[in-house]
Amino acid sequence: MLPISFAQASHHTMKRFILLLILASLFVASCSQPKAKYVFLFIGDGMGFGAVSVTEAYLAQAEAGEALGMGQLAFSDFPVMGASATFSANAQVTDSAAGGSALSTGEKVDNDSICIGPDGDTLVGIAYKIHDAGYKVGITATVCIDHATPASFYGRSLHRGYYYEIGSRLSDSGFEYFAGGDFNRPDENEPSCYAKAEAAGYAIAYGRDDFEAKKDSDKIIFFQKRDTTHAMTQLPTRLERIARSNPDDITLKEMVERGIEHLDGGKGFFMMAEGSMIDFAAHSNDLPGLIYETIDMSDAIEVAREFYRKHPKNTLIVVTADHETGGPACNKHCDLAKVKEVCAPAGESTVENYMDGHVSREELSKAAHIGWTAGSHTGDRVPVYAIGCGSEKFAGEMDNTDIPRRIMEAMGLNF
Repeated sequence: MLPISFAQASHHTMKRFILLLILASLFVASCSQPKAKYVFLFIGDGMGFGAVSVTEAYLAQAEAGEALGMGQLAFSDFPVMGASATFSANAQVTDSAAGGSALSTGEKVDNDSICIGPDGDTLVGIAYKIHDAGYKVGITATVCIDHATPASFYGRSLHRGYYYEIGSRLSDSGFEYFAGGDFNRPDENEPSCYAKAEAAGYAIAYGRDDFEAKKDSDKIIFFQKRDTTHAMTQLPTRLERIARSNPDDITLKEMVERGIEHLDGGKGFFMMAEGSMIDFAAHSNDLPGLIYETIDMSDAIEVAREFYRKHPKNTLIVVTADHETGGPACNKHCDLAKVKEVCAPAGESTVENYMDGHVSREELSKAAHIGWTAGSHTGDRVPVYAIGCGSEKFAGEMDNTDIPRRIMEAMGLNF
């Protein structure tokens, strides 16, 4: 074996030294990369690209008085945009249970199932993983808190309709904040969902005053104030709030505001907020309902965006949908000022007339030149918008199961 010359040895030493420098710099860069400390995941139930486009056209034509153009929702100008596939484990067209479970667990499940895989395995959602890592967690929705999408972030069930089974699991989560409509079937069995929650240390607040009195509780559930004029398993829609003029009505925006107040502090937090009734409106081809519920979610997102402006280096906001519903689209000569004419709070044609059926949904869509492809869910891709720390991970095409995995990655947590 020939001896290595001094020059050769120096050359090899230098190469190893350079390699070590490169590895060290990569390690330092990875350690110094900002991690998301505050994460908001907004889910517009049924909110496809069409719902966004129609609402933006409404904002331009009806609110800004422009003949053409697209108005801006709170998330319209997010710097990152992608598209997500939504098929479930057993169907090209998903339902909310499977769609919500995919966004929660990063795994496909069959339609109607909540966080239970096709093989019967129980799946663990990212809310639990994030909570176990020391972050606070909040779950909000504008429907009952045990509905499919919110349930996907804390519960599990072979069927989304087992409301008592799902609702009774809420107290087992230990998450710090829940808000939305009441439990759907809280007393179907014993102990009631209320009794279980209170035994687990949850304060249950009905309305603002009750929330203020109980907000210092470590764990709180915030529901609409009970009354006899509305089914409290869901919050009043924007149209209903106009018609009711009830000062006790709460909104997704307010639930997000209260959630930030309750969750802020400590290591950070994760909040899932669902604009649930975009889907309800789209199922019935209710054009004003679709528009107003999308705007309602946008108002809630603006609250998160204000928070982001205060904490831009470690806040991540992701906006997406569990699936698309209805397939709305602007046709030629689209005129969304017609919606405002019918649904203005006062005037010859009022929101009450529309809600009472004096103006039909079909006639209004026809007058506004808006077409619908279905009265059900569709298999279309849905939008993904992102801003803030780690938002670059949400660009381009992806599967819905990628979204929770990328959220965990942005937080520096192992999925």
